[in-house]
Amino acid sequence: MTEKPSMRTVLRAGGAIVSALGARTCTGKRRSLVMPAAMIALIAGGAAVAYAATERKPVPPADRAAIEAVVRDYILANPEIIPQAMERLKAKQITGKIEEQRSALETPYKGAWEGAANPRVTLVVFMDYACGYCRAALPDVERLVKDNPDLRVVYRELPIITKDSAGAAKVGLLAAEDGKYMAFHKAMFAAGGVAPDAVLKAARTAGLDAGKAKAALAGEAGEKEFMENIRMAQALGAEGTPLFVVGNELFNGLVGYDALNAAVEKTRKGA
Repeated sequence: MTEKPSMRTVLRAGGAIVSALGARTCTGKRRSLVMPAAMIALIAGGAAVAYAATERKPVPPADRAAIEAVVRDYILANPEIIPQAMERLKAKQITGKIEEQRSALETPYKGAWEGAANPRVTLVVFMDYACGYCRAALPDVERLVKDNPDLRVVYRELPIITKDSAGAAKVGLLAAEDGKYMAFHKAMFAAGGVAPDAVLKAARTAGLDAGKAKAALAGEAGEKEFMENIRMAQALGAEGTPLFVVGNELFNGLVGYDALNAAVEKTRKGA
């Protein structure tokens, strides 16, 4: 029998996302990629290998050295192609990670979604009610839903910031089960905090049963869902919250309406 994860385990797993990045805010600092000289040699050597693959025959050592020299000289003369190549590699890696998770990602927890019932495009949002950046992103998401009738937004609870984040997330799942998720979602962010009193007030505003809300706040329901969301976020390389996933693109942090809308349009065209 598999041991049921405790809330302490959930919080510890979620905290690993933040602590691994050395950050205590909603979003971690972006890490830059450094291209050492050895990487140039590796790229040059890779070019010779790629050439051999297209020719379907071994490359003589002298020819290989000549190819590597040409490629190396070109890279040194045009260093701007290195970050371009790294960005393309990063995008390819992100696409692979998203594809591996897509079915689970885009399948909402009961009523934890808004927008189109039969979407052409799905935007997934990982968020924490204690995250100020998530609160700041609320108008952007509302505008996206208004401007894109074929868009569905799937919300995934990622309670990683404070110990009270989990309580707010648990009542959020209750709201999803009762068909009142968006009412609670907006009331919770309007509350400005995740203390138990604020959560219960948001629950009343959303029309949730007070007794059920108190029970959810103190209970352990939802822990399996949180662990799965944390697993997916870690697999995608989350830097914190909010985390947006649409099509084959992933956005960490408060990126704004324009970036998200462009990704929605790009995904729609590729559908």
